[in-house]
Amino acid sequence: MEKILVIIPTYNEKENIEGIITSVFRNCKDHPLSILVVDDNSPDGTSEIVENMMEKFSYLFLIKRKKKEGLGKAYVAGFNWGLDRDYSYFCQMDADFSHNPVYLPEMLKLLSSYDFIIASRYISNGGVEGWGIIRKVISKGGSLYARIVLGKNVKDFTGGYNLWKREVLESIDLNSIFSSGYSFQIEMKYRAICNGFKYVEYPILFLDRKEGKSKMSKSIVLEAAINVLKLRLFQHGSDKIQKNRI
Repeated sequence: MEKILVIIPTYNEKENIEGIITSVFRNCKDHPLSILVVDDNSPDGTSEIVENMMEKFSYLFLIKRKKKEGLGKAYVAGFNWGLDRDYSYFCQMDADFSHNPVYLPEMLKLLSSYDFIIASRYISNGGVEGWGIIRKVISKGGSLYARIVLGKNVKDFTGGYNLWKREVLESIDLNSIFSSGYSFQIEMKYRAICNGFKYVEYPILFLDRKEGKSKMSKSIVLEAAINVLKLRLFQHGSDKIQKNRI
């Protein structure tokens, strides 16, 4: 049986972590999977809650990192952990229930036809609930900006609820990824598309967090804008290298 790994990065998620872990396991009874929590040394005791839950759930694992280094580095650590342990499918999921585990079984089925799945807020039947107008403009505008600059028709470039086949991750030099914040989501999708992998967007209703604090900030938005331009230059450089080899 092919192994599935759900990776949940955390920083100060004590209000949510027990519920999201329980919900993932409950919704995926027909798809046996493991959950890996990657905690960036949360001062609120998130990792301690996970360690206590590991006594109940034998397929729950934890990476305790020494400091907060950003979403991208946390996911790369989780991907590498799973690749080293022969997992076939990988899921990215936030801890705050904005990524509802109820969608996961149907998304997993799509991996029989596609190489990676994007849980999308910005296609038909998708949406966002609980956001103000400014947050909606930033998010939807960010995806539009990435789509225009990168020239790829992904409606939800910035979304963080994604599924990947092992082959996709192996094709990407994970340790060369330069995005550490939310632009990591854009970089992963862009590199996978440039490597020729097939994807589909699956509609979800994104719910704003009810507990804990959002990690979004002006600096994260600025980093994403700059990194999208870097990605475009990165691809131009890759094309030149490829032509020289030919």
